[in-house]
Amino acid sequence: MNQPKTKELTWTMPEVHLPSIPGNTVRLTDYGAVGDGRTDNTEAFRRAIEDCVKAGGGRVVIPPGLWLTGPITLASRLELHAEEGAVVRFSRRYTDYPLISSTFEGGPSIRCQSPLNAESAEDVAITGKGVFDGGGEAWRPVKRWKMTEPQWNRLASSGGVVEESGEVWWPSEAARNGAAGVEQLLRKGKKEPEDFLPYRDYLRPNLLSFRKCKRILLDGPTFQNSAAWNLHPWASEHVTIRRVTVRNPWYAQNGDGLDLDSCRFALVEGCTFDVGDDAICLKSGKDEAGRALGLPTEYVTIRDCTVYHGHGGFVIGSEMSGGVRRVQISDCLFMGTDIGLRFKSARGRGGVVEDIHIERIRMTDIAGEAISFHLFYEGVEGSGTARDESHPVTEETPIFRNIQIRDVDCAGADKAFLVNGLAEMPLEGVSVRNYTATAREGVVCHQVNQLVLEDVTVFPTEGPLVKLHQSRNVEILRLGGAGGESDSRMLAVTGAASAHITCRDSRTAPTHRSVTSAPEVDSRTVVATDQ
Repeated sequence: MNQPKTKELTWTMPEVHLPSIPGNTVRLTDYGAVGDGRTDNTEAFRRAIEDCVKAGGGRVVIPPGLWLTGPITLASRLELHAEEGAVVRFSRRYTDYPLISSTFEGGPSIRCQSPLNAESAEDVAITGKGVFDGGGEAWRPVKRWKMTEPQWNRLASSGGVVEESGEVWWPSEAARNGAAGVEQLLRKGKKEPEDFLPYRDYLRPNLLSFRKCKRILLDGPTFQNSAAWNLHPWASEHVTIRRVTVRNPWYAQNGDGLDLDSCRFALVEGCTFDVGDDAICLKSGKDEAGRALGLPTEYVTIRDCTVYHGHGGFVIGSEMSGGVRRVQISDCLFMGTDIGLRFKSARGRGGVVEDIHIERIRMTDIAGEAISFHLFYEGVEGSGTARDESHPVTEETPIFRNIQIRDVDCAGADKAFLVNGLAEMPLEGVSVRNYTATAREGVVCHQVNQLVLEDVTVFPTEGPLVKLHQSRNVEILRLGGAGGESDSRMLAVTGAASAHITCRDSRTAPTHRSVTSAPEVDSRTVVATDQ
């Protein structure tokens, strides 16, 4: 029998280098800045940064106060230090944000300049215990179903435009028409920022966009209320993010917390997230654009982080066409996220996700899956017989392999562990060890190869402990727990392609050790040695 195998780590995480900042210091108030929440301090920020750059670099100190400003562009060998009590409030005026060539959602894009902006900078830092507020409410559309009726009524009567369906509020007519307008410009081959000015309101900026930078440090501040994604380092190296708080309203459209995108050598530790979309997310470009760029996100360590709300606690994808590899995540807590550990992609992406090591994760009150691999992210093929249809393997086929998960606890989820793999490229080489979960359903796997479930204990209220469909080379060792009152099955297997499944040394009660196989499953497929 072809026994399941998972590769042990054969690589060492390189050191992540910190920026080197000269000792020169200036204070924002030296340049006439007024922290009253009304005075426009854009020019004061510009002059302070300019003087630091002329001196060879240094630190710009933002004292306590309410500092209104337009976007800030950081430069090499520069540290922006917001002292405790400092709140930097970015302008809500669209005209303060010039359109630039940037990236968004996996490809090149014309966007409004980010409030915190840097390109091709080296040795750049944002530190301190202050707050950076992106003024996102001036930019974001809002879906009616995400608000109470009084909240919606207040929003609709405040200005802006409600779609004819009555289900989405936009801050302006230009924002509402932006998707169609931008698509039309792209079809015409328009690429210059000035071509997109009529739809500036729609081209929401990320709060922080650092592109092609080296030696980045974010240490201490709160980053909140972004118009789109919150923190977005792209094509950058040696990124350290520690002790930061990232906040967005739970209804924030595209309100991701952190998107490490085509970055290498990164450390994220001791951070707190409470956001409107995915919290800690690794990406590397989308479809053809991501494959052509060919910059994987790699050598990433994430540890000691807490997520209170988000579509996913830790996420890879769905834009992962350049690849994601050599990632370690440990000692994190997810509470109330939609999904805990989330891996997502789709046909057309391509790319390889591999060498992912996850351990010591705690989760509570997960709305969906505690652990999820979903390879039908952009389609309806993930249900019914369509998910069993095999497509040709090409450069557009995403690959997920060699992923180790251990020492995980989840108290409350819809599913303990879900795999929706592709028939032509199943999820491969995955091990889950020492995992305990209570959930509506237990382990549910479609299209997986080389799977190890070892010392897994699940308590589903519905169905068996483990359901396998079109899965092969699966080893289940010391499975524990108990199914719902009306279901005594330990394991249920379906799909004619299922093969080489062993279940040994069960820790379930004798009354909960039933194994069932559908008629299409070969009778030699399942071996349970302790029935």
